[in-house]
Amino acid sequence: MGNDRTVVRVLLDRRGRTYAEEAGIKLADRPGPLYQLLVLTTLLSTRIRACVAVDAARELFAAGYRTPQAMEAASWQERVDALGRGHYRRYDERTATMLGTGARLCLDRWHGDLRRLHREAQGDPAGLRRRLTEFPGIGPTGADIYLREAQSVWSDVRPYADRRALAGAKRLGLPGSPDRLAGLVDEPDFGRLASALVRVALGEESAGEVTRVAAR
Repeated sequence: MGNDRTVVRVLLDRRGRTYAEEAGIKLADRPGPLYQLLVLTTLLSTRIRACVAVDAARELFAAGYRTPQAMEAASWQERVDALGRGHYRRYDERTATMLGTGARLCLDRWHGDLRRLHREAQGDPAGLRRRLTEFPGIGPTGADIYLREAQSVWSDVRPYADRRALAGAKRLGLPGSPDRLAGLVDEPDFGRLASALVRVALGEESAGEVTRVAAR
């Protein structure tokens, strides 16, 4: 347990920012940040590098598309152009369409407030995943991304570790269950840990280097 805690501490020191934080989202249980996380999740759900998805999200937000109202009001070409500035070019046209459709769904179904989605599901992860996959471009993996990040503000979802996070834990020799991993950090830090473990699974962080530093 002591060695596991050291490994986790090193990992968080090196990769302790969530993807939402990297995209400039000040995550909170409010309509704006929760919608921005949905946008980021849509971008992360395609077969493209996470850093490109993060950059594209920052460009969309810099253009003012931080709410479903603003996203829908933007023209398709304006969304394409913002994605292009973030070098999100392979899927830019399809994703621009999905963002517009998803914004309309958010407004129609949830009145622009994803807290309503959370309340309707009563914090049940399966119910949340099912509702999130109704958004275009968000499948089971995308729903996992959203909940992995949202658990920082939706405490009833914690501890949420998806397949990728658990794969990262395995590479580091850490426990293979969310509950056991949660015992290695303070409760509010579990979302950061889950994101850091995903970075290990995706090769953005070296498991070998983390364990070497932890062994010093």
